[in-house]
Amino acid sequence: MLQTIRERIARSPAGAIRFSEYMSLCLYEPEQGYYMRPRPKLGPQGDYYTSASIGTLMGETLAAYAASRIRLWPDDGQVTIAEWGGGDGKLARSLLDELQSAYPSIYERLAYVSVEASPYHRLLQADRLKPHESIVRIMDEAEWNAVPSWEKTFVLSNELLDAMPVHIVSLRQEGWRELHVAWDEQAEALAERWLPVTDRRLAAYIQGKRLPERQGQRFEVNLAAADWIGATLRRLRSGEIVTIDYGDTASELWAEHRMNGTLLCYRNHQASDTPLQAPGEQDMTAHVNFTDVLEAGEAAGACETVYMSQKQFLVENGLLHKLRQPVASDPFGPEARRNRSIRQLLLSDGMSELFKVVIQRKSGPR
Repeated sequence: MLQTIRERIARSPAGAIRFSEYMSLCLYEPEQGYYMRPRPKLGPQGDYYTSASIGTLMGETLAAYAASRIRLWPDDGQVTIAEWGGGDGKLARSLLDELQSAYPSIYERLAYVSVEASPYHRLLQADRLKPHESIVRIMDEAEWNAVPSWEKTFVLSNELLDAMPVHIVSLRQEGWRELHVAWDEQAEALAERWLPVTDRRLAAYIQGKRLPERQGQRFEVNLAAADWIGATLRRLRSGEIVTIDYGDTASELWAEHRMNGTLLCYRNHQASDTPLQAPGEQDMTAHVNFTDVLEAGEAAGACETVYMSQKQFLVENGLLHKLRQPVASDPFGPEARRNRSIRQLLLSDGMSELFKVVIQRKSGPR
């Protein structure tokens, strides 16, 4: 991976590549990128946990939400749930199991599409989803885009946007600069280099959003996330996007106490702010700017938008009803474990408030 990056740097006229390009290589380079390599990413053997890692509750709650929405549509014809970046398929499996057992009439009408870039994850999903293989189709982004439009479709992304490559900008004495990655021959290591902002769209973002002019503060700009929201909504004839991720509004992400930005790396369940170390061997993420997500949806024709904390979404869709009276003699029994999982999802110092849910709906001919 390092050799690939050094070759890309050497070919650059500036002798450096944008951080967004570096992040894209580290995560998505076809052979050595972090998400493309055949090794566990989630759970105790991986580098981090997601809400889907905590039992089956997130999938069950999403199933209840999807069923409540599907019931509002005419009771005929196929409906589709399309998950982007489903990883090992655990969320999809729990969602489909719940729909099959609790909402059989909806399950009978269902097609489940998984849009996944990683060949390794596609194999994991195919194996995990075998009990539902008659309704599951796994594809890449090109196959998704080959369909002219999607009707009666729920698009689901769980921690997808936070892993999209970001630009990093900062106001220096010379003006606004963008972070690049270079090779330091003397130190024999990758090094930061701040160069003028030459990308017109990035420059327009800085000007249009009026980023705070604090010398030295770092801001992540996720143009790819806004592009994905816009392109996906425009492809929907009718349906909605359900985005679950961690982040906040622009005013919070750009606040004075965030001088170093939000970019973090995860490896062996340890967090660090050292993205130039171990390229391709660690996850890299940045908080999602939900102001940008909401604005992108509005521009793409969302007719209705809902924004809430993950905690609120889970409670509104029945998570508390899943609490069970544990057997007193067995504090480690299935009921007690399930109750602890619910508690973990709802605790304010866990995933409940940091994670947000955005629902962007698109109406069309029925």
